[in-house]
Amino acid sequence: MLNTVNRKFFLCLALFFPLQETLCDAPKDWQIGFQPAASPVMEQLTSFHNLMLIITGCIGGFVIFLIGWVSWRYRASKNPTPETWSHNTLLEVVWTAIPVVILLFMAYPSFKLLYYMDAAPKADMTIKAIGKQWYWTYEYPDHGNFSFDSYMIPDKDLKPHHLRLLSVDNPVYVPVGKKIRVLTTANDVIHSWALPAMGVKKDCVPGRINETWFMATKPGIYYGQCSELCGPQHGMMPIEVHVVSEKEFDAWITEARKKYE
Repeated sequence: MLNTVNRKFFLCLALFFPLQETLCDAPKDWQIGFQPAASPVMEQLTSFHNLMLIITGCIGGFVIFLIGWVSWRYRASKNPTPETWSHNTLLEVVWTAIPVVILLFMAYPSFKLLYYMDAAPKADMTIKAIGKQWYWTYEYPDHGNFSFDSYMIPDKDLKPHHLRLLSVDNPVYVPVGKKIRVLTTANDVIHSWALPAMGVKKDCVPGRINETWFMATKPGIYYGQCSELCGPQHGMMPIEVHVVSEKEFDAWITEARKKYE
């Protein structure tokens, strides 16, 4: 009996861990911080965030220390007669100059990262994402210009490998290691196409085409959501992107053209 239970237990583990590896990046309960980076942009965003966290943490700690020290050093019991001076030119210059230097130190990597994110390199392929209430339409102009709609899978149709409020009926497929240009627009109201693991978030504005890009560095399934309030079903516009090998992508393109053209 015990051996049977052990076999079932290890079988469950064997089934569970490959699934987790395949899912790659999705929100998790009680998660703190970003999803693991899966693109060069997100790697730099994570690094920049960590640097800013260290700097602001040091500043916050220093300020708390000063408040505590001043409260103790100049308490009423130790200083019954308060000082009468109110200005110190040197001190005022120092506490103005040091924050300026810190801000300049923070600004350089910030502007460098903003430029890197905005200056889209020569793309290997293009996808167009069109936001609609409340689903996405995707077009592949470089592969026959076919298009398809992508709806969230409702609760009643969920299967064990699906994620509630994140899985869709027709996910996006892209090849790993390729630069993907994403053109975004909308048909009705403003939406926002966001894929956290790739460091992507671009507004979809009716009558306007915005551009962003990403390059997935590892295969897997990546999830995002519409990130601009767009109506009562705003939370039901998930994004599911499958990053696969080039061979698998070519096979999917062949099937997709037959299915959607």
